[in-house]
Amino acid sequence: MVSQAGFVSGASDPFSQVVLPAFEEHCIKCHGLDGKEKGDLNLLEIGSASELINNPEQLEEIIDVLDFEDMPPEEEEPLDSGLRQSLISELRTLLGSAIATQVEAIPTPMRRMNRFQYNNSVQDLFELDVEVFTLPERMLREHGDYFKPQTGAMPQSLKVGSRPLGKSQMIEPRLSGVAPFPQDLRAEHGYDNRADHLSLSPLLMESFLKLSRSIVESPDFNEETCGIWASFFAAPAISTNLETVIENRLRDFLTRAFREPVDSKTLERYSSNALSRIRSGESFTNTMKLMASAALASPRFLYLRDGQGDNARDRDLALASRLSYFLWGSIPDPILLERAVNGELSNLETLSAEVDRLLTDEKLKRFCDSFPSQWLQLDRIITSTPDPETWPAFYFSKYRGSMHMMLEPLLLFETILIEDRPILELIDSNYSYRSEFLQSWYREGTQPKRMAVVQVPFERVMLDDRRYGGVITTAAVMTMTSSASRTQPITRGTWVASVIFNNPPEPPPADVPPLPEKSDEIDIESLTLRERLNVHRENPDCAGCHNRIDPLGFALENYDPTGLWRDYYENGRIVDAAGKLFRQHAFSDIVGFKDAILAEKDRFVRAFAAHMLAFALGREIHVADSPALDQIAQATIDEGYRMQTLIKEIILSEPFLQESAKASPLVASTTK
Repeated sequence: MVSQAGFVSGASDPFSQVVLPAFEEHCIKCHGLDGKEKGDLNLLEIGSASELINNPEQLEEIIDVLDFEDMPPEEEEPLDSGLRQSLISELRTLLGSAIATQVEAIPTPMRRMNRFQYNNSVQDLFELDVEVFTLPERMLREHGDYFKPQTGAMPQSLKVGSRPLGKSQMIEPRLSGVAPFPQDLRAEHGYDNRADHLSLSPLLMESFLKLSRSIVESPDFNEETCGIWASFFAAPAISTNLETVIENRLRDFLTRAFREPVDSKTLERYSSNALSRIRSGESFTNTMKLMASAALASPRFLYLRDGQGDNARDRDLALASRLSYFLWGSIPDPILLERAVNGELSNLETLSAEVDRLLTDEKLKRFCDSFPSQWLQLDRIITSTPDPETWPAFYFSKYRGSMHMMLEPLLLFETILIEDRPILELIDSNYSYRSEFLQSWYREGTQPKRMAVVQVPFERVMLDDRRYGGVITTAAVMTMTSSASRTQPITRGTWVASVIFNNPPEPPPADVPPLPEKSDEIDIESLTLRERLNVHRENPDCAGCHNRIDPLGFALENYDPTGLWRDYYENGRIVDAAGKLFRQHAFSDIVGFKDAILAEKDRFVRAFAAHMLAFALGREIHVADSPALDQIAQATIDEGYRMQTLIKEIILSEPFLQESAKASPLVASTTK
């Protein structure tokens, strides 16, 4: 039987009983009837379950808009809650079938190291006690060695620093005379580890060779700074067999540099070259420096081993690199590499034990130096410049208040990780780390004490005011999502949708006008920001996205452009932060908004897991990853939402283990 809309009906399967009737009654008005195809979706073209299964990406999009209650639109009759859940459940069953039958394993593109990983890898390879580069992407500078994950606790007091925004300042000692790290124009930040941002061209290869030579030729690269100097660079005793010494030293060095046992052909090439140079009069130390620089410029060093091999050892070697670059941002240490060479990482108990070991090593600090700032988009605060006339206390000498602000959410993340606390504390916590400046900044009516941030004491403070706590309402996030003179609810709402729920809105149409500043018809200055946006939302092209993101942004309106609390706008109008999350969780203030998010805590767990899995894999999440994400999230929920459980589940997931994936060809540097 064919319905009036054109659907085939009458069958007794769940698709025909649940999905098709729901589409016909609630969806085809805008998605198929009379030629309408909003969102480029025509549901009249879908008459059977197999037609949905044949397009898993579209099927996932349909599930998402239903799950986030974006559809049907607010002006249409809402779906009954029971029907919505039945519909989502059936569609998810179909998605599982689609992934099993239609979606191939996602190939992991080969990717080269970014600057952050290169710095760490060179440090660990040579056992350097100085940095290679001054890394601006490392926002939080540790002082006093407070980061001790093996203790399972963060100290009550600690000292940290931050790079001065917009200024160049040496903080940690580093090698002098080192060439700059070659950067693709598309990879603006050193902690961006996505494969499609990290390719290699002949020009870049030449630049990497120049860089590697400058490292070993630095006047600071010597026996005092280089831990392997005696075992690799120092000339052996005259009585030793020179050929054997060179071969043994290069075998160990190249195995660590390439993250796999070096093959005999490669070892012979390096060894014979070194021996020839020494016999021609080159000093032993200079020769070994040349060999080391050649290794650093090799694609086998620069490219991360993400592909799978044909045997257990090759798979274990790939897994060891993936694991060490995920948690340490660097090469595997000798223990992990030995486990891989022996094929032991295929044993899940051994792998789990290695994960525990990596999580208690101080090199875990590198994970904290990269992932949380990328997840929170904290690099945006670098360009935040609140109006100095309105907020003069934000600026002092060459420093800005944002240099203190950016450290607060990073220290919260480190605490949750080291103490293995629930990730829900990222939404709402009863503690934070604050400097004296931040303490006074949050305290209404108090003049903040301005100080530099080369080395600043931060204290763990208990919070008895739920307006604060978690990352969302930190001064850092509130400042970086505002303009110089006013808050930006759209920007804040987009940030919440993207960061907290991993559900970013589509970019706005190019022809959308900005918010009106003046009008002959309306007294703009007397309106609240919400009322101004209501005028803007009258454009039907804007209403759909704004219905979703505006409540998320207006929930934060009590925080001014620098994170200070306010009850009234400058025009005297009261701030209205009320709204609904996903059109079902009503709230009247920020505390209610946090409660609404926590009512959807399982949704947040999956979103956060997706962010971290993307970071771990160095690629975007695809529909094929959905079953693994569901498993990761559920296991984390079952274990009390613990941070370390989430990390372990990501490592034990199929996408990370890549049991069936193969490495794809090199990403060409000209790819756009």
